[in-house]
Amino acid sequence: MIEKTLLKNNLPTIALLGRANVGKSTFFNTLISENKALVSNIAGTTRNNNEGIIVWRGKEINVIDTGGVDNDQNEFFANEILVQAEKALEEADILIMLVDAKSLLLPQERELAKKIKAKYKNKKIFLVANKADSKRDILNLDQSYFKLGLGEPFLISATNGKGVGDLLDILYKELGRASVRPKKVKAESKTIKVSLIGKPNVGKSSIFNKLIGEEKVIVSDLAHTTREPFDTDIEYEMNGKKQKVTFVDTAGIRRKAKVDGFLEKEGIKRSIETIANSDIILLVIDGSEPISSQDMQLGGLIERKSKSVIIIVNKWDLAEDNSDSARNDVKQMVYSHFPHLDFSPILFLSGKTGYKTGQIFPSIMKVIEARHTIITDNAASKFMDHITKTHKPSRGKGTRQPKVFGFRQINADPPVFKLYIKQGTSLHRSYLNFIENKLREKFNFFGTPIVIKMEKSKISDDKLK
Repeated sequence: MIEKTLLKNNLPTIALLGRANVGKSTFFNTLISENKALVSNIAGTTRNNNEGIIVWRGKEINVIDTGGVDNDQNEFFANEILVQAEKALEEADILIMLVDAKSLLLPQERELAKKIKAKYKNKKIFLVANKADSKRDILNLDQSYFKLGLGEPFLISATNGKGVGDLLDILYKELGRASVRPKKVKAESKTIKVSLIGKPNVGKSSIFNKLIGEEKVIVSDLAHTTREPFDTDIEYEMNGKKQKVTFVDTAGIRRKAKVDGFLEKEGIKRSIETIANSDIILLVIDGSEPISSQDMQLGGLIERKSKSVIIIVNKWDLAEDNSDSARNDVKQMVYSHFPHLDFSPILFLSGKTGYKTGQIFPSIMKVIEARHTIITDNAASKFMDHITKTHKPSRGKGTRQPKVFGFRQINADPPVFKLYIKQGTSLHRSYLNFIENKLREKFNFFGTPIVIKMEKSKISDDKLK
């Protein structure tokens, strides 16, 4: 039996709100000392809330960056962004309304201040004027900000950090009087990073929301709805064993020639970086469409990074034939397009309806266990003795017959083996594939790549031991 829990760190939370393009995401990145939120001069860059942890003077609090809705670019998503923002404001202990110190007070800001004062009158609200980069900016600050009823604006520069430390001192002092207070930084427990990767509009965000059990990210039929990676921690318990997993939803990746504008380009760059930093990849393909060249390119990219992989055929609820026979046919077709990922299990499901999404949890736990499997030197040696006796090593280049001197595991996560062969000989690539297949038959390497490194040696098998 498997159970999942959305991890709550029981830390006090501050939420950032304000109109588009006042620098909320830059401020967010400065607060968490990490370049997590996508930053640009394009209004409406942030759609989904960004969440992070602030560490200040050895103590932690949560921070949530919300999206602005007062712009034409995000008009299609205005309602969804507003819902996301309101969830953050309800959850927060302190609200920070961010304004632009270089700009005059706008009518929508006056209206926003009025609304949050009325709706969140039991919460502490700070007015923070960003982009106060110089003395001139401070002297020229629009005096109308003082009339919003939110107190004197606190002047900062998120870009150069001016005033941020002083503001944090005030925030932490305020939270020190709250029922939930900032906590001392604890040592990080080991977490497994699981990322959803795929081309645009294959349904990654729908699957992500089903996995974590909350509508954390905006879902739309419009391609490129997700612009930047979004992560959430989950704790799984399976047969009494607990495992912390960080799920990451990413922007859809498509070919460079088709990429449109800075935001998509930057989002794709971050998605590719996420692949490199992940342990397990959920490669999502659209079950209602033929496999594309872009799907195959993504598969190749994942394989080169030696990542564990689960292939998800999404939108399977739309399939005309979802019989076992049809599934087997599709499996063979998928493996023919991804021969280098033939170690990956294939799951058929629907992120939109939730059909069969329960398969993902136990599959991830099995992959985690497999990825950390360690074979003793004695077991590896016996394994190699057996297969070389039953299937003689095949020759690569040259005329001399190769001889295997030793075989051992040198790493896990992912599993890496070293194969020692007689100097002056070579082993055919097909024999390495044979060894890999036999390892999978004998040991538990579910959904996990196996790396075999060859080393030529004059030393005998006994001396290697």
